[in-house]
Amino acid sequence: MIDKPSGPLRRGWTTGACATAATKAAYTALITGDFSSPVSIILPKGEKPEFVLHNTENGVDFSTVSIIKDAGDDPDVTHGAEIIVTVRNGITGSGVVFKAGSGVGTITKAGLALEIGEPAINPVPRQMIRAVVSKIAEEFNHSGDVTVTVAVSGGEELAKKTWNPRLGILGGISILGTTGIVIPYSCSAWIHSIHRGIDVARANGLLQVAGCTGSTSEKFIQNHYRLPDEAMLDMGDFVGGLLKYFRKNPLPKITIGGGFGKLTKLAQGHLDLHSGRSQVDFKQLAEQLKKLGASHKLYEQVKSANTANEVLKLAQQAGLPLADVIAQQAGLVVRKALRNTETELNIMVISGTSGVDRQGELVGEAETKY
Repeated sequence: MIDKPSGPLRRGWTTGACATAATKAAYTALITGDFSSPVSIILPKGEKPEFVLHNTENGVDFSTVSIIKDAGDDPDVTHGAEIIVTVRNGITGSGVVFKAGSGVGTITKAGLALEIGEPAINPVPRQMIRAVVSKIAEEFNHSGDVTVTVAVSGGEELAKKTWNPRLGILGGISILGTTGIVIPYSCSAWIHSIHRGIDVARANGLLQVAGCTGSTSEKFIQNHYRLPDEAMLDMGDFVGGLLKYFRKNPLPKITIGGGFGKLTKLAQGHLDLHSGRSQVDFKQLAEQLKKLGASHKLYEQVKSANTANEVLKLAQQAGLPLADVIAQQAGLVVRKALRNTETELNIMVISGTSGVDRQGELVGEAETKY
C-alpha cells in the first residue's frame, strides 16, 4: 500500500500536458533552432504551468524535446516517466499528424474514443497540441503542417500496470488528460470532498445535486438542468461513498450521471466504479439484450465485446433500448443503497461523442420518486 504524504497533497501534470509542452518547445526549435526552458502552456481551464526541458535535440528536419512527468503526490504509474516528442515538417495541407513512438500504444480494437490504428493520444491532448502548433505557426508564419510523434521511455512496461492491454491498446501507454492536471488520488480525501459538497448544497438551500463519473457527464447534466457549480458533486468512481452520506443528509433530488460503461457496473451492483476494483460483466449484458429480443449473432458479439461502449453501439444499431434498461437497473441499485431516504432520483446515461470537444449525449434515462 502506498502511504499518503503528510500535509496538503501536491497536484501534478498529465501525460497530455507534458506532451503539449514538449511539442511547443520542439516546434519552436524546429523553426528557430533554439530551445527555451522552461516552457509554459495554457491548460483547458486556464492554468499556465511551466515545464523544464529534460533532453533536447535538433536534427535534419526534426526537433526532439523530452519532459519528465511530475504527477505530484499522486501514486501514478507514469510519475517520473520521460515524455518525448519529435516534431517534423509535414506534407503541405496535412495539418497536425499524430504518430505513436516507442512506449505509446496503438488502438487495435473498436469501442474506444479513437479509431483502430490510431496512436493512443486521447482527444483532449490532441486538441491542446493542435492549439500550440496553431499559435506557433501563426507567430512565425509557418504552415502548421507537422508530424508529432509522442514516445514514452519504458512505456511498454508501464502499460502492463494499466488496463491498456485488455482494451486492445498495444505497445505502450496512452497519452491522457482532460484538464491537464493530476489531482492526487486518495479515497478518503476524495470521499471527504463529496461529503463537504453535500454539506454546501444543503447549506445553500439547493433542491437538486448531481454526482457524475466524469467531466463529459458532469458538463451535460449541469447544462441540462442549469445547475450551479455547488450542485455538482465530485463523485468520480465513488458512488457508494456519496450515497452513504447522502442518505443521512438528503436533498429533494439527486441525479447520478455517467458513461455507459461506468453505469453498467453500477447497474450490475458495483458501488465503486474504479477499473481496478470492478469490471463490466459482458455475459450479463448479453443476457439483458437477449431479453430485449437480440439475435443470437448479437448475443455472441456482446459476450466477446471489448468495451461497454462497443456493446452500446451494437444495441443502438439493433434498435434495442439497452441504455434505458441500464439506467433503470442502476436506479434500483442506488435506491437500495439510499434505503428509506425520501428523495427523487434519476439516472442519466451520457455518451461522449468522438472528437476533441467530447460533447455529451443523453442515451438512457430512468427516474423514480420516493
